[in-house]
Amino acid sequence: MASASKKFPTDPHGWLELLPERQPRQTLSGTHRVPWVVVGAGMTGLACARRLGELHADQEILLLEARIIGQGASGRNSGFAVATSQFPGGFVASQIENYRRVNRINRAGLDLLSAQVSENAIDCQWCEEGIYHTAADRLAIKQHKHFLRYLETLEINHTPLDKVALYDRLGTDLYQAGVHVTDGVLLQPAALVCGLADTLPANVRLYEQSPALKIEDGEPLTLQLADSEVKVDKLILAMNYESSTLGFLRPYIIGSTLSGSFTRVLNKKELASLGSQKEWGVLSLHSGGATLRLTRDHRLCIRNTAEYHGSKLLSDKLLAHRQVIHRAALDKRFPQLAQVPFEYSWSGVEGISRNGTNFFGRQRGNIYLAGGYNGSGVSRGTAFGTAIADYASEQTSQTINDCLASAPGAWMPPRPLLDIGAFFTVHSRFRGVGLDR
Repeated sequence: MASASKKFPTDPHGWLELLPERQPRQTLSGTHRVPWVVVGAGMTGLACARRLGELHADQEILLLEARIIGQGASGRNSGFAVATSQFPGGFVASQIENYRRVNRINRAGLDLLSAQVSENAIDCQWCEEGIYHTAADRLAIKQHKHFLRYLETLEINHTPLDKVALYDRLGTDLYQAGVHVTDGVLLQPAALVCGLADTLPANVRLYEQSPALKIEDGEPLTLQLADSEVKVDKLILAMNYESSTLGFLRPYIIGSTLSGSFTRVLNKKELASLGSQKEWGVLSLHSGGATLRLTRDHRLCIRNTAEYHGSKLLSDKLLAHRQVIHRAALDKRFPQLAQVPFEYSWSGVEGISRNGTNFFGRQRGNIYLAGGYNGSGVSRGTAFGTAIADYASEQTSQTINDCLASAPGAWMPPRPLLDIGAFFTVHSRFRGVGLDR
């Protein structure tokens, strides 16, 4: 038996704030008996529930979300759906098959998302213009060389870019080298998860603000909520780092808190100073470097802080301090926009493992789990969510095999040693970041 706190922290900040108000689904109450429950309605849970609804059209599937849709991590990322993962450090020839395995998972998730967005006419600023990977300082420039070799060896479509070409496309002369990877999608993450939630199969019942608090083993399993009890045959956890609140993955995953800011909507003159591309996304080739977006609705978005904060979001006071860091980074790249104010700042939590692995499979009995994406959860979470639904339904697929081949998680010590180690682990990603922050 495992139990969780009733408190699942959130705040009104983030991409959801940029959307029209959406009416949340009701909270679960009463006593229920169902074949399937999915806990967590982020990218993984939505994909899992959708696939279960397709596979078991005559059965009821409950999808439980602790917050409202879009307030969790899946609605707070920077809106990149990658097909090609970047691996830190030098290119390692012996890891080629692992590189390919991870990218197959990314590709599977991206294909699923593309089909779902198209078939359901989800308005989420879906942009198939690829992704820029950039380098400004010494360590990132070194990583750029490794990344090019990786792309060339795996025959991934890309275009190397020098400083002049980057300035022409992005409107900043900060970056010394970069590469445009053709395959990859930009999107509005809160709009995506809201759209996916509102187009689930008819036999999937979504309940928001309904955190699962306790699991009691048995046949069937018993799931306790604040105002409800659910008897269920098969339970799938899609809670990422918050799986630890129910006793799963606790020694293997932590939550790292990131923060970013949006500018107000830019005017025509300001947009004209940002290069030839109307919409773009930049990922730094340094693990601690800034992530940037020029969005379809003409905002600049920058994210360049990460810290261990006990898997919690930042208070308004702390966000104001982080916004100073965002401002300095934006002005460094676009001094011509120094007068453009930020309109929103937000924070979000990503699940990271010590060895960068993911988690997938049966935990015990009829409890299954998928999660832990280390900041790449849009495409990969979709693939993992679909695959865990198939796996729990005794299906077979290449994606299931690829997910099962994830390396075991590296153990982390208990608190308070965990807090100390997590602080230094997250802090170390900024070592040598220099101009790329």
